Amino acid sequence: MRINARLALLDIEGTVSPLAFVRDVMFPFAAARYESFFERRFNDPGLAGTIDALKSEGSREAIPVRLECWRDVADYCARLTREDRKATGLKAAQGLIWDEGFASGELQPPLFADVRPALERWRGGGVGLAVYSSGSEHAQRQFFAHTVEGNLAGLFQAFFDTSVGMKKESSSYSAIAGRLGVPAPEICFFSDVVAELEGAHQAGMRAVLVRRPGNATQPPWAGLAVESLEGVELAAG
Repeated sequence: MRINARLALLDIEGTVSPLAFVRDVMFPFAAARYESFFERRFNDPGLAGTIDALKSEGSREAIPVRLECWRDVADYCARLTREDRKATGLKAAQGLIWDEGFASGELQPPLFADVRPALERWRGGGVGLAVYSSGSEHAQRQFFAHTVEGNLAGLFQAFFDTSVGMKKESSSYSAIAGRLGVPAPEICFFSDVVAELEGAHQAGMRAVLVRRPGNATQPPWAGLAVESLEGVELAAG
């Protein structure tokens, strides 16, 4: 499969890494450490932005949530996790907890076998690479810096999270194209979620459904679909 594109924009979970690792390893790793993490670091100046984001999100709940101490923050993160919310503050907190797991070696993200060769092949052909995932930009960098395949973070020129917009909204993809300085039709977005691909397509991007073992069943998709990146060739121009 040959696709004309100057840049590949990639989702992470279910696209380049098994969904089970993020769902069954990374999320529980963070959830089990909310209390110990916030008790230990609640007054850390470096955590102030994350806590402010959580307080802002809590204030917008139907019944406003007041976060006055470390336990309030930990409990709110646990609630957001149970409800599978994509809150920016939660993602930032999870990213900081994952940092500690990456540093200790407890977390080593696996990649599908076709991913590293595809990334290196595309980069070698002059195609740019970027990531768009619900995890924080910081967490994305750390994820790719600590994979079982080695440090691949340097292959990417940009990382985007939900601070640019939600992943099902076409405006998010338009914003990403603007920040990258690449016309949307010259960007190819790879994801395992059809609703995200539809958002990218509406913004003018090329969009490819990546079907991986263990992924959730998706609604019909009339666009391109692959089960591996091995045979996908991207070419600028």
